Amino acid sequence: MGQIKVEKLPISGLYLIEPAVHGDSRGYFMETYNLRDMREAGLDMNFVQDNQSMSVKGVLRGLHFQKQFPQGKLVRVIKGRVLDVAVDMRKDGETFGKWYAVELSEDNKKQFYISEGFAHGFLVLSDVAEFCYKVTDFYHPGDEGGIAWNDPEIGVDWGVVGKYCGSANPDGYTLPDGTPLTLSDKDKKWGGLPIK
Repeated sequence: MGQIKVEKLPISGLYLIEPAVHGDSRGYFMETYNLRDMREAGLDMNFVQDNQSMSVKGVLRGLHFQKQFPQGKLVRVIKGRVLDVAVDMRKDGETFGKWYAVELSEDNKKQFYISEGFAHGFLVLSDVAEFCYKVTDFYHPGDEGGIAWNDPEIGVDWGVVGKYCGSANPDGYTLPDGTPLTLSDKDKKWGGLPIK
């Protein structure tokens, strides 16, 4: 293995990736992707697109998945800090409905690879976060699905304060410091986990 360390996580299809960071008083350098290292770790995905978003504190994006054209995603944060979450949507698997979360930040420089078949979302914990991700398929309009970020059947621990009121609407939910959660209109309307 070269510059990138790949760790298999407890749910099959999820990987934590840590680059070797070379730093001194001038700053740092790191490889954020290395095809050879990925293949040596058993990851032979083909990325077709890079995306970047910026969000402010309390924004929760997700939980999203693609219905007919699933995407694998290699995600990382280049500014700020987020809690990144993947939920297994593979109905034929033993871990259907299980979730895994990892904190990604500009400081820890960790990356999270989420294979096809997972719903994905993140919550911004810092004042601002810039989020980058490589995907294995192009975006197909009309193919996006979602599940409620706070579905009690899944039970993701987002580290927020609030009580489930029967929908994905974030009213009454806050970060521990009192920052209210903000979701898109679309994300407020997602329902629960589809039946296995």
